[in-house]
Amino acid sequence: MLFSLLPLVELALACADNELHARGSQAHAHVHAAREYPQVPLTPPYRPLVWSDFNVIHTTDTHGWLLGHQKSAWPEPNYSGDLGDFASFVTHMKQIALEKDVDLLLIDSGDLHDGTGLSDGFPPGGVDAHESNKFLERLPYDVMSIGNHELYVYANTYDMYTNFVPHLNGRYLSSNVNITVFNSDGEAVSVPVGNHYTKFTTRKGRTVTSLGVLYDFTGNDVNTTVQSVANMVKEQWFAEAIEEEPDVFVLVGHMPVSYDNWPVVFNAVRAVHPYTPILIFGGHSHIRDCQQYDGRSMALESGRYMETIGLIGADLGAAVGNTNNITFTRRYLDQNRVTYEYHTTMSNSTFDTSYGRSITNGLEQLAIDFDLAYFYGTAPLTYTMNQNPYPSSENVLTLFVAEAAPVALAINNSRAGIPNIIITNADELRFNVFAGPFTKNDQLTAAPFTDSFYYIPNVTFSAANQVLPALNSGSASKRSEVELWGRGHVEGRYRNWLQDMDKRQIQMANATNLTLGYVTTDGCPGAGDDTQHTPLPYYSVPNYIGSNPPNVTSDTPIDLVFVDFIKNTVLSILNSVQSTTKYTSSDVSQYTPTLADAVLGLYAQAMWND
Repeated sequence: MLFSLLPLVELALACADNELHARGSQAHAHVHAAREYPQVPLTPPYRPLVWSDFNVIHTTDTHGWLLGHQKSAWPEPNYSGDLGDFASFVTHMKQIALEKDVDLLLIDSGDLHDGTGLSDGFPPGGVDAHESNKFLERLPYDVMSIGNHELYVYANTYDMYTNFVPHLNGRYLSSNVNITVFNSDGEAVSVPVGNHYTKFTTRKGRTVTSLGVLYDFTGNDVNTTVQSVANMVKEQWFAEAIEEEPDVFVLVGHMPVSYDNWPVVFNAVRAVHPYTPILIFGGHSHIRDCQQYDGRSMALESGRYMETIGLIGADLGAAVGNTNNITFTRRYLDQNRVTYEYHTTMSNSTFDTSYGRSITNGLEQLAIDFDLAYFYGTAPLTYTMNQNPYPSSENVLTLFVAEAAPVALAINNSRAGIPNIIITNADELRFNVFAGPFTKNDQLTAAPFTDSFYYIPNVTFSAANQVLPALNSGSASKRSEVELWGRGHVEGRYRNWLQDMDKRQIQMANATNLTLGYVTTDGCPGAGDDTQHTPLPYYSVPNYIGSNPPNVTSDTPIDLVFVDFIKNTVLSILNSVQSTTKYTSSDVSQYTPTLADAVLGLYAQAMWND
């Protein structure tokens, strides 16, 4: 990840001022003495921020992307700021809030784990995100909430409970999430990972009540529990938390603001306080989104992967003593230095704070400590998730399941000579693979999940070849979508958002000189995007993907290989498409010790070093 950018992309942009350039990845080199900013020109925001008397900066689903996006292929430079840059931005924004004599909070909605080498590239014996979270601890977050990715592995949850949560001094919230630990008497007890709720007073004297809610997640590890949102609002502690009316409810949680259960929480609060201002900060679906459940509330979701910084402003002073609609503003900021400098009226020479630089330097050192620049090979092409058709030679899903998995899973495998079909779900891949050096960080970014591969031997080719179409068929696909959503798979929702964006492309035919990026339409009035872009091209992909079928006769016995968490669905389908054998869990074995997150690296070592 720590290497120089590819040659400059020639673009006609709104401004060619040196201050309106993203820092090149040379600044992420191993030598920290010089910081360079001349590499990739970026489009600046097209309008200043609107400040209100109550303002909130929002992050969510950062997933370890704390050094930002360092590739030169568009739209990656739009998101090229790092956590140190963001920390400097927050510092300057806090100062502006002081000068304007208004409130400014900093909020996060969870999912700090699983996404890049900074979180996932720890050495043996380490814990995911333990080191990278130390840098998030240094930011002045007022409230943070738990995400589902804090719950897949008990060790990660326990690390949060033991080491991260105490730094928030009661402001890390897990309203419906518990962890089982031993108490001082050696007894196992179930306790909240953080707090159920918190109450505090802002600098301007406004009273705030906050909750931290996780959507109805079902993929949590043993010794952790997730209570349904519907049951959470019936708890006595919930009634006590909302009984006293604050100046504003700030509800934080890892739950989408559209098509999920925020209205359940909202309605429970509204039943007690029909007119109290409510701000909601959601997450999980990785999109930019905004909804207003009534005229005195706003709900915001701020994307993913350190691509988007969300802001809400609310004129709360004007809402006192009446039931009128509240004036809200919202903005989705591209996460880069050009954005930050524009809104803080700083330049490259004045923007950085020593505090921000120390965070950047520390993250760069962590990348060195984790050997994230370890070289596997040179990718000959850029492989995208949705910008190229599936299947095709430039689609990352094709690369993974049709090219890489057959090679990687055959290494040191006694069954390598037996024909097979390999099936996984499209969500196994989380990001594109870019042309050029393919490193340890790139491997963990593209495929961060440590899923195992199972197999059923001696399945006739005719039966095995029906499993993938059945997985992607109507009713089976719908059932699997519900199951995968419960387990935390969000890429389907994110891809639908991109598809809708692409469908609106025709309405932007007159847009000129715009770079690729997000073009948001949401449920709130006015335009939310801070910087104007043209949408990415979009090609749909199935929920499940498979390797190329072997060239064998229909009655040839083959190995049916699949990712671990679809075992029950595969068994069900297999028993429905043939009746010769009744397959059960006893027929399923581990295919290889190689995990999904190692597939691309093994393939690159084998095939990309000629």
